Amino acid sequence: MRIPIYQVDAFASRLFAGNPAAVCVLESWPPDELLRAIAAENNLSETAFLRATGDGYELRWFTPAVEVDLCGHATLAAGYVVFHFLQPSGEQVRFATRSGPLTVRRQGQWLEMDFPARPPEPAQPPAGLVAALGRAPVEIWKSRDFMAVYESEDEIRELRPDMDALRRVEMFAVIVTAPGREADFVSRFFAPAVGVPEDPVTGSAHCTLAPYWARRLGKEVLHARQLSPRGGELVCELRDDRVLLRGQAVLYLEGFIYV
Repeated sequence: MRIPIYQVDAFASRLFAGNPAAVCVLESWPPDELLRAIAAENNLSETAFLRATGDGYELRWFTPAVEVDLCGHATLAAGYVVFHFLQPSGEQVRFATRSGPLTVRRQGQWLEMDFPARPPEPAQPPAGLVAALGRAPVEIWKSRDFMAVYESEDEIRELRPDMDALRRVEMFAVIVTAPGREADFVSRFFAPAVGVPEDPVTGSAHCTLAPYWARRLGKEVLHARQLSPRGGELVCELRDDRVLLRGQAVLYLEGFIYV
């Protein structure tokens, strides 16, 4: 079997920034074991698999360890591949996913994704979380992921979590966030339990971050920056129970997998 593969730097306007995602274009769905093996071999935070349907594409996402129910940067990368290789004249693509229908639209050099909002609720931290982060936050919230809120951007930059300890905490992932100096807010994202110690840029986390910061700052449109070593930029717009996430993307490679 020969599978086309593309690697795209998502939420970036230049190479070697943002979050790299692999996008594999399938004619039919192989066994899940093969999808997991390909994702592990790619060894990126996410590999997206898409298959054409009558009115769009089916889309699934895998980390090197597990399948996930929502992934922003790999959806952005999949949209980039559709618009640049599969449907060059298209202006909008619809993906059928485990999180329901998701759309990606062209907006000049930007791509806009329509995602479900995941507003967080105040929560008690699970055992070991604060110690693993190495610095106590001022607030803890939770949706799918736990979210630790700090007072300053410097605190977010300086965090050095204990990944082994974080892996043992009973949770999918933790977002850390604070007000930004040049952006409305900044964040980082850690998910070592699912094979992603630190994700470079995390679209799905902003489905939780955007509702929190929109309420706190009294703004519907927010400029976000993720402070991983690669870094990434997003524009988030809250619309009722949806979040519009805008970002850019750059192609790194194009080729084939032989399995």
